[in-house]
Amino acid sequence: MSTRFDEKESARQTVWDQLEEQGVARFPFPPHGRIPNFEGAEQAADRLFKTDLLSEAERIKVNPDAPQRYVRIAALHRECTVFVPTPRLRGGFKRLDPASIPDEERASAASLSNMDAWAEPVPLDALPQLDAIVTGSVAVTREGHRCGKGEGFSDLEYALLRELGHDPVPVATTVLPLQIVDRFPTDAHDVPLSLITTPNETIRVDDPPPPPRGIDWSALSEDALNEMPILRELHSRLD
Repeated sequence: MSTRFDEKESARQTVWDQLEEQGVARFPFPPHGRIPNFEGAEQAADRLFKTDLLSEAERIKVNPDAPQRYVRIAALHRECTVFVPTPRLRGGFKRLDPASIPDEERASAASLSNMDAWAEPVPLDALPQLDAIVTGSVAVTREGHRCGKGEGFSDLEYALLRELGHDPVPVATTVLPLQIVDRFPTDAHDVPLSLITTPNETIRVDDPPPPPRGIDWSALSEDALNEMPILRELHSRLD
């Protein structure tokens, strides 16, 4: 089967179908239309923290999706502060501070359903310079290209940090081998990957694609700005 795709959507659909057909997708079901959870996500997360990129990280941003829950758990157990964007960026960012979460509660605090009991909202101006970002993916390439579920929020979150004056930081992801494909089209706003881990492999990208320099405001509608107040706030500062 060819894994060279002329459209991102074709790559997504193929990966989602394969995850379901091979029985390696995990709750929530179906894997389609989301960052898919997968068998071995915990092992892929553990492998992530054995790399130089994350082994000494003190502040990381991790997406709120199911497979990266294990990344959030592992980070908290390593006394790393975790910043989590709220779904669809409607509520900005939240901070999970391991200093205020008992060890026995960290797995619970890392789950989206229980996070609010432990997380603190973080104003834009209080977001610190991060050491790394961990994002979810539907499909990736070994050259560091990433394809999400198609809504662009990971790309937007990265661009937002750049708008705030943050330095570029390395981005990592956790996936299954079948999510690694040969090719799909890329866009200038795509977040580049420096590191990919699967349950059994660590892939370091020596020359990742260039990162976004900021938000392409012309690509955001008024409805999008209204749905994401932090973007409306930031945009008003720049006017």
